[in-house]
Amino acid sequence: MSSSRTSSTPNGTSRRRRGVAAALGTLTALLSALALVLTLPGAATAAPAPPPPPAPAPPEPQKPGDAWMGAGVRMHEGDDTPGTPPADGGKGVAATVHGVDVSGHQGNVNWKGLWDSGVRFAYVKATEGTGYKNPYFTQQYNGSYNIGMIRGAYHFALPNSSSGASQAKYFASNGGGWSKDGKTLPGVLDIEYNPYGSTCYGLSAGAMVNWIKDFTSTYKAQTGRDAVIYTSTSWWKQCTGNSGAFGNTNPLWVARYASGPGELPGGWGFYTFWQYTSSGPIVGDHNYFNGSMDRLKVLANG
Repeated sequence: MSSSRTSSTPNGTSRRRRGVAAALGTLTALLSALALVLTLPGAATAAPAPPPPPAPAPPEPQKPGDAWMGAGVRMHEGDDTPGTPPADGGKGVAATVHGVDVSGHQGNVNWKGLWDSGVRFAYVKATEGTGYKNPYFTQQYNGSYNIGMIRGAYHFALPNSSSGASQAKYFASNGGGWSKDGKTLPGVLDIEYNPYGSTCYGLSAGAMVNWIKDFTSTYKAQTGRDAVIYTSTSWWKQCTGNSGAFGNTNPLWVARYASGPGELPGGWGFYTFWQYTSSGPIVGDHNYFNGSMDRLKVLANG
């Protein structure tokens, strides 16, 4: 009797097994090749985009109004940093927040680019002496706020041109005010090497300390906040006699273009801000806040 079943012979079974084995072998080879490709460096994800190049430094100031935060520091102390953030805040601090400071030299700032690179706070130059206001202040101050940053304003001091009180009032009335909105930092007194002449503006150490007291006390009376003092340790030693009069009241913003903040000026046991380079990406001046974002918000709220 004949049967309608097929492939029941030993030879047919053997052919099917060899076919299955060959298919499995091919599949195994493909999977092995795929695994090899996925383990190659850079194969699983696209290579990260290179960081933007360092921003060029503005030209050296020629007349009042031309200065920016760190202009005198760069002129007198130099800057050979690569512009990249130092590890661990430069001194093994527990937490940091990345920030920038800008002036009229940057014009309309690319705030989205800075935000995307991790910048979370900004300080904007508002005034210098009693005769200069940053023409780009609105774009810079509001633009940083609108992108989500906590921001504040700074004043470049000219102690040889008018009193501390008059400059504090000018600053507070032209962008340097403060409001408890959680997004506005206290104003900054930028007191550093004179970029236009005599290092200490022709003042003795005692007269300089008195000028700074005149500014800071007036600013507090105008705004309710103690101004942050921006300076370099070398300048502070030379021009104030390394005064310790402000360490208990005014937060310190130290300028030092190096891998760490180094020695601090007299009176301060720690820094609140550190300007670590004048040649960072997008805008030159980049900074660390010494603390977490929560602590930065505390400083903003007073």
